[in-house]
Amino acid sequence: MFTNTVQPNIVSLFSSTSSEPLSLFSQQTDESLAADSFIHFLNDASSLPPPSPPAVLCSMPALDDRDEPNIGYGLHQTVLHIQSPTLRMTFIRSPPITDPGDRDLGLKHKWLHLQVRNVGREWSFDIGIVDKSGRRGVVRCSTFQVHDVYDFPRFSESIFDADHSVIYAHLLTSSYQKEPKLAISPVPNAQPVLHLPLLFPQPSSRPLTAWSTITLNLPSLIPHFSTFAGMHQLDDGEDGRHDINHPVTLSAINAPVPSGTYSHLSFIKIYATCRLRRIWLSDLLPGSQVPWEFELYGT
Repeated sequence: MFTNTVQPNIVSLFSSTSSEPLSLFSQQTDESLAADSFIHFLNDASSLPPPSPPAVLCSMPALDDRDEPNIGYGLHQTVLHIQSPTLRMTFIRSPPITDPGDRDLGLKHKWLHLQVRNVGREWSFDIGIVDKSGRRGVVRCSTFQVHDVYDFPRFSESIFDADHSVIYAHLLTSSYQKEPKLAISPVPNAQPVLHLPLLFPQPSSRPLTAWSTITLNLPSLIPHFSTFAGMHQLDDGEDGRHDINHPVTLSAINAPVPSGTYSHLSFIKIYATCRLRRIWLSDLLPGSQVPWEFELYGT
């Protein structure tokens, strides 16, 4: 999609407040769960307007035992609410799913950033990465893995202005606490999947906002595929079909995995359940100054 274009050092792939926020995405919901599976734009602070019936919004978890309504933790902005009890059936994806020969995003930036709200339910997102030799893999970050692997930093830089209307929350670092797991499916041409469990800040840490900025260094993910390729694998499919809700154990299978030099991001897929403000890529180090519109504005 962007392979042959000039790419500035910051590219915004999704902004919930733009005029056509999903112009680069396709979307899918679970038609069998009309009340529980939907994708909807709303104001984060007020959760208005409500989705069209029969859809019903899930309640937001309290971040502070002393502040049940979560006043001050939301954004006074339009955000995208993605909700479903069946994660793999409800998602947005870029580039859009059009035909079996989907185009790559072709974005070559080193850093991927997502502004997301923890809504207290299981959540996952996939990214496709490609090395210089064209070998492909999928990195799956999820909150429902058994072990805490890709942890949010214990410290973040947070600044409130005088009237507490502006919140800046930059996640500065990330660390691996336990080993990731690599899934290799027996399905022909299926891409290997590197599982990185996510851990949102706990209420006991008294976070200043319900929102987090997830930052991934894409080139640093490549070596993990080859490191775990020969080890015991974790397959995420049943009967050869990918199912992010029901992982099963599988013996190691010989399959090409990404290695060497990172090339580009091929796709991104955001599953239920979460609220999403922005997705962007950059070549700037975390903590670098970004345009003001990339910040988070609270109530």
